[in-house]
Amino acid sequence: MNVMDTSAEMLSAYEGGHFCLERWEEYIGRCVPGAGELNLAEMRETVAAGYSWEKEFLPVLDACYASSAKREEAVWSFHRVTDGLDGRIVSRFGRTVDADIVLYLGLCAGAGWVTPVNGRTTVLLGMEKILELDWGGMDAMTGLIVHELGHVYHSQYGNLDMETGTGRDAFIWQLFTEGIAMVFEQEVVGDPEYFHQDQGGWKEWCRHNVEKIREAFFRDLDTMTNDTQRYFGDWVRFEGHGDTGYYLGTRFVRFLLESDDFDRLVRYGMEEVRDGFMRFMQAELD
Repeated sequence: MNVMDTSAEMLSAYEGGHFCLERWEEYIGRCVPGAGELNLAEMRETVAAGYSWEKEFLPVLDACYASSAKREEAVWSFHRVTDGLDGRIVSRFGRTVDADIVLYLGLCAGAGWVTPVNGRTTVLLGMEKILELDWGGMDAMTGLIVHELGHVYHSQYGNLDMETGTGRDAFIWQLFTEGIAMVFEQEVVGDPEYFHQDQGGWKEWCRHNVEKIREAFFRDLDTMTNDTQRYFGDWVRFEGHGDTGYYLGTRFVRFLLESDDFDRLVRYGMEEVRDGFMRFMQAELD
């Protein structure tokens, strides 16, 4: 695992306190070769879809320059999370994750983005989006980095990318894969009750309402689409709470771990996950 912090070079992408695309291209080519083309392609696609470079990209990029205290917090959190991270993963799982983790200034492609860069699996952490979303604290940074590495671990040592179609199997599989990444995160942190989403009593609410979440998820499976699902993402709500699918997925994977080990779980195919889900639906939850 390689860790790279380009924060010392980020401000070279600005001129007079304002973002300069030409300077950014020099910065990205020097600090993260290969990532520039990916960001530019993503930006152009987004603009072509109707978003405005001047109104929706530049304000976020300029705010990154102006927010020095928040930048410093994000850099501090980045190092707190990544220092010794490889050793903690090896200590818990017996093997590392072959990936690069890069803190960089992107073009609003995402706070956390797992993508190949020059043939290497790379976790790109966009400072501008981290600050916009106020994700510079330890919990959010842990979620950005360790959660994404959980998906990478699943991909490198198991079956992450499963052809499930768009029906109920797709959402059962998503519940499983997000649960795998959440449990990976908990194991690396060393706390089986850790949830990076736990703000404002979120975990306690989910715990008290887990039966309701589980039953609603099951009922929704036959009609759920990416546009109507209400379980995955902090921008959707189940009874006023976001990310409830991550909590339910964690409970699902913890249930499966009662009868199997983690490295077998990551190799599960759709049939095993489907069977496990039906057993989980019938289980008593405390």
